[in-house]
Amino acid sequence: MNIQTFPEIKTEKLTLRKIEESDSDVILFLRSDKAINKFIDRPENRKTKNISDAIKHIQKINTETENNKSISWGITLNNNPKIIGTICLWNFSENYKTAEVGYDLNPIFQRKGIMSEALNSVINFGFIELNIDSIEAFTHIQNENSKMLLEKNGFHFIENRKDNDNLSNVVFQIRKASR
Repeated sequence: MNIQTFPEIKTEKLTLRKIEESDSDVILFLRSDKAINKFIDRPENRKTKNISDAIKHIQKINTETENNKSISWGITLNNNPKIIGTICLWNFSENYKTAEVGYDLNPIFQRKGIMSEALNSVINFGFIELNIDSIEAFTHIQNENSKMLLEKNGFHFIENRKDNDNLSNVVFQIRKASR
């Protein structure tokens, strides 16, 4: 993976754009709201508790994009530049053929097809632009909405795969060949 300029993605309803320090209030909300984070178990050192933590997180993800370690997009509606969620490709394999997808969305925008549209565009970006062979998603076993989203977008449950960092997670995967 070698990204020279940030890959903004436009869809019918959405713009996936670079997350800036000016988005720190939204990032704080997305990473600290109890409803959004109900199924996310972050270690203490990765929790976002204040604006300073949000800015540090934004700086970290942007540095990781510059260093070809991950790509994190802010999800916005085409008619409004304010971020309503985030989506990322990260945890790339050494040969950059597998990546993990992660996402969050403000609850008032959930169940409107927004995350499905964002996820589909990121899957296509990964397969076409980055030439990834497979994308994985780790989600909490009780997070039915996330599991339905993944299945709706072509992911398949990998029954014998475990998340050794969080045994409450289940693993889903989509392969380029199945698209």
